[in-house]
Amino acid sequence: MSKREIGVGLISVGWMGKVHSKAYTLLPSVYPELNVKPRLVIACDTAPDRAQYAQDVLGYEQFTLDYHEVLNHPDVDVVSICAPNFLHAEMGIAAAKAGKAFWIEKPVGRGAHETEAVAAAATEAGVLTTIGFNYRNPPVVEHAKQLIESGALGRITNVRGTFFADYSSEPKGALSWRFKREFAGSGVLGDLMGHLADLVQYLLGPISEVNAVTKTIYTERPILQMGQGTHFDVIEGGEMGAVENEDYAGMLVRFGSSAVAADAVGTLEACRASVGPRASYNFEIYGTEGSIKWEFERLNELQVAIGRKGPHLGYQRVMAGPGMGDFSHYMPGAGTSMGYDDLKIIECRKFIEAYLGGPARNCNIQDAVSSARVLSAAEESAASRQWVAVPETNGTTAAIR
Repeated sequence: MSKREIGVGLISVGWMGKVHSKAYTLLPSVYPELNVKPRLVIACDTAPDRAQYAQDVLGYEQFTLDYHEVLNHPDVDVVSICAPNFLHAEMGIAAAKAGKAFWIEKPVGRGAHETEAVAAAATEAGVLTTIGFNYRNPPVVEHAKQLIESGALGRITNVRGTFFADYSSEPKGALSWRFKREFAGSGVLGDLMGHLADLVQYLLGPISEVNAVTKTIYTERPILQMGQGTHFDVIEGGEMGAVENEDYAGMLVRFGSSAVAADAVGTLEACRASVGPRASYNFEIYGTEGSIKWEFERLNELQVAIGRKGPHLGYQRVMAGPGMGDFSHYMPGAGTSMGYDDLKIIECRKFIEAYLGGPARNCNIQDAVSSARVLSAAEESAASRQWVAVPETNGTTAAIR
């Protein structure tokens, strides 16, 4: 039986654009049951050398410097949007208007208002969307979700989530677009906390209320010209400019009555300027009958504690293995580890499977709206020093009772 060809367009050929391209390329071998053949049609980047790289190395048939040519190409069925944050909303709305299903990295917009605008455009156009919330996809995270929903942990009482990284811990790290509200919107809220808010809602259900605090640890950084280098660059003796968004955010949260973790409470924290954590992205979920812990730096392991008695009381290490999520598509047996890029291939599978009319297991634009509303409520709370309600979002994949 011949495979169904799916034309792929890519916008922005940075690291994430390469990851998306790899995911499409490997899809037929990792998921042969989909019976698809992604065709890398056209890629766009404003840097000519990166656009050329897409053709010469990644295997796209054509390249362009104008993303509208990707959206208007008649052979393109689906589009990956991997550009910087400040372009996401513009490009997402344009993709919807062009009638293209799109897989877009987070944050979809600089705040809830832009994210809601993209959602409105996608809904009006009736196009499929998938969001790059990849921390949903480790097989042990899917196993954790099953444990929670099966009742193995009992009634969920509280949660603790921390997404800490050191990518901005160097005081002389360049003042890139990530630190300017015009280009990034919020700081670590839109970056790491966006992932965490989505992850806990995927596992536990909608957050209904937050009380937050934010802090800018380094208020000035050496200026980097737009389009030159990255925020990882260290600049000695450069002219200083103001950091306009937060390095740290913490919040108390309450989960709504419709959540699997109805009326549970917890704390969520994110920081991009911590010395020590490299990519320390973790959650702990506690219930009346047990608890679980997961950390991204050991993404193939889950710590599980069930019950209050017996010789093995306390946490047991559970390794990812067959029967958990998509593990068996990647590795033959437990103990052989999966990696970051594998999580994006899973994300790609969910996107294409839904595009083909299969089960809608993909994270969608309403999930992005829900996460963005949590973040906007956190910004409002940090300014007012009050609890702020999070508007309910319909159509998400959050864990609902």
